[in-house]
Amino acid sequence: MNWYLSKIIFRIICGDGNHAPQFDEQLRLLCASDNEQAFDKALSIGQQEAQHFSNQQGKLVEWKFIGVAELYRISELIDGAELFSRVQETDCADTYIQMVQRRAAFIRDSNTLRHLQLL
Repeated sequence: MNWYLSKIIFRIICGDGNHAPQFDEQLRLLCASDNEQAFDKALSIGQQEAQHFSNQQGKLVEWKFIGVAELYRISELIDGAELFSRVQETDCADTYIQMVQRRAAFIRDSNTLRHLQLL
């Protein structure tokens, strides 16, 4: 068996869809015998996880499966190996940097809380 990294794309549509297009790019780790089985697994995950529900305002939210955008075989697990990279362009560098810093702080704080609960 081999390990694969797949990118599964969903479009998020809220209400009548009159908002900036939103896409969720998910990286999934898969174990499969070959590329075809890995692709089929990623496809199945995307199809199974497409869903719709009502949000707190009662608006319909749809996660529409778009497709499997990328599939990479991981030949060896190496500490620090790059698994994915994407160049992000933005209108405001400061806003993007602040968002990244907030996410990092949340991860750090969540891990600290988790460690404290284990003691």
